[in-house]
Amino acid sequence: MPKNLPLEWSKDLTIYEVNLRQYTKSGTFKEFEEHLPRLEKLGVGILWFMPLQPIGEKERKGTLGSYYSIKDYLAIDPLYGTMDEFIALVRKIHNMGMYVILDWVANHTAWDNELVKSNRNFYTSNELGGVKPPFPEWADVIELDYSNSELRDYMTSAMKYWLEKTDIDGFRCDMANLVPTDFWQDARKELDKVKPVFMLAEAEQKELLKSAFDAIYNWNIFHTMDDIAKGEKSAWDLSGMIDHEIHQFPSHAYQMMFISNHDENSWNGSELERLGYGLETFGVLYFTLTGMPLIYSGQEAGLWKRLSFFDKDEIEWKEDKMFNFYSKLVALKKKNEALWNGPYGGHLIWLETGNGAHTIAYIREKGNSRVLVILNLSGQEQFAHLHDTRLEGYYSEIFTDEKYTIFDDYYFRLKPWEYLVLEAL
Repeated sequence: MPKNLPLEWSKDLTIYEVNLRQYTKSGTFKEFEEHLPRLEKLGVGILWFMPLQPIGEKERKGTLGSYYSIKDYLAIDPLYGTMDEFIALVRKIHNMGMYVILDWVANHTAWDNELVKSNRNFYTSNELGGVKPPFPEWADVIELDYSNSELRDYMTSAMKYWLEKTDIDGFRCDMANLVPTDFWQDARKELDKVKPVFMLAEAEQKELLKSAFDAIYNWNIFHTMDDIAKGEKSAWDLSGMIDHEIHQFPSHAYQMMFISNHDENSWNGSELERLGYGLETFGVLYFTLTGMPLIYSGQEAGLWKRLSFFDKDEIEWKEDKMFNFYSKLVALKKKNEALWNGPYGGHLIWLETGNGAHTIAYIREKGNSRVLVILNLSGQEQFAHLHDTRLEGYYSEIFTDEKYTIFDDYYFRLKPWEYLVLEAL
């Protein structure tokens, strides 16, 4: 095992992104609390709360503004509730065996953040000496300047404040690649002095994994799944992408795998809209690769719509087959060491299917634990002819409980978009 692994408690956990504004009618901590037993049943382990601070009013977009336009780093938006209510919520989540990370926006603030008046030197300047957005299209926020050591101290202190006051377990850091890596490295040292933290970067630059973050995003596999669903790429493209992304990934960290999140849902479409009939197949894929999986609010309820980003747009909570689908995958990851996250789990071993343009198959194995995954990544019936001595054994399919006795030469006929997740007995 490499040194400096992510915290051991994270080894078999799934992240769940909480969009508190859209979660319930009131969008409050109190009403969200009623969902905790359901999330405990789903089995997710880390609740990532999108930013909870007050949102800027100047240059605000929509009626409620962007979650990522921070007006006051040290406060709770009254629309959600009080700081005491959040502290009580964190305590309750901890008592249920789950962890909490808070979304942190370090690259920019709202135009009317108190720092604009008290610490103008914290901000970058335009040609006329005024503050400016990081990008023209981000007109509701203004950019911070990390060449200023006082800003670095302030931002680190603000993060420590939340750790100390609320006892959260770490941070998901927005657009982490826009902030200098050495800031994150220095901040991580200070945060770990308060308590060992779990750190997720919204970025794909691997340099952020050096003494700063435990996990980064993987967008390349995400986009390849989208392209296959649209018929623009094939299983060949996916297997090549996985080889590149997984086999060259640092051995001490996680890459977060996902088929939805707040950005993708709002701007590019719900997972059902984008993936169609392949939704469950790609769900199996991202849960059984070597990364750490993410479930976005409503994904487990078959969320079919794009949620408005700047306005109230409540999630429709309903009984849906996707709850049972994800709960089975979450439970399998917890109990089967082969599927543990990153360096804690087993390596991914490709199997030839004889039909690589449409099907993929792989094993993940660790110790006495083994999982065999076979996927038809097309809307037509396909075959997969597996010929490998490592296959031999008895298996149970996790969704149907059907039992298989597999030899080193085995032929599968797969329905359109069919998936098999076979756990060795």
